[in-house]
Amino acid sequence: MKVLRSDRGGEYNSNEFHKFCEDIGLDRQLTVEYTPQQNGVAERKNRTIVEMGKSMLHEKGLPKSFWGEAVYTAVYLMNRCPTKALENQTPFEAWSGRKPSVNHLKVFGSIRYAYVPKELRHKLDENSEKCVFVGYSSQSKGYRLFSLKRNKVIICRDVLFQEDASWDWKGKKVQVQVPNFYEETESQENEEEHVEVPQQMSPIASPQSTPSSSSSSSPSSSPRRMKSLSDVYASCNFCVVEPESFEEAIKEETWKKAMEEEIYVIEKNKTWELVEKPQDK
Repeated sequence: MKVLRSDRGGEYNSNEFHKFCEDIGLDRQLTVEYTPQQNGVAERKNRTIVEMGKSMLHEKGLPKSFWGEAVYTAVYLMNRCPTKALENQTPFEAWSGRKPSVNHLKVFGSIRYAYVPKELRHKLDENSEKCVFVGYSSQSKGYRLFSLKRNKVIICRDVLFQEDASWDWKGKKVQVQVPNFYEETESQENEEEHVEVPQQMSPIASPQSTPSSSSSSSPSSSPRRMKSLSDVYASCNFCVVEPESFEEAIKEETWKKAMEEEIYVIEKNKTWELVEKPQDK
């Protein structure tokens, strides 16, 4: 690093920091007062970090007092994510020379059950304590957990994760977030189960299976041609027996009509001509 540009904050203008920069040959640059745009790259990165931290807090409903933990975790994750500034590398890899592991990454603000060593508990005490995950330790290979019992941040390695749960800070209880994949419909309110059957597969016509001309075709409209489960079973058990001879077929009005339509099409297309059977000599 050859040049460092910063604002005129007190942490950058101390005599100790100036001496440190001179000793290592680091050129110091300061922005003009009240002009953060002169250090646009850093300011934009700060905004990204703050927005990430804010989203992480709101996702699990953590109090604003955990903003420091959220910002630290956001930076931790950004250093292990690809960026356009580096080609086929993450910032962590560019700095350390090795690819980072992501197997240990967990959902910020979720519930953790930290194992309590036997040296710190009585034989009848609980084996774990309920905690909230707030980040990763930079000094050891462990997780930063906020102990709900001790009301402080602890470092622990042996934990049980419950990433779909969060802590209700008002109700003082664990709440599990269950995704709702199904929307309630009017048909679900009925006790009888219903399934949708294509019209061409149903040999039994019913008034319910005929779509109304005034029905809406929008995706939000309820499905048309609905049949009850009992009707479906009846349709599946319905057996159509074909007549074995012309004499049997001519007695059925449906078969008679079908034969007349077939003969009409054959005569119209001139498929074949009727030849009279010659008399036996």
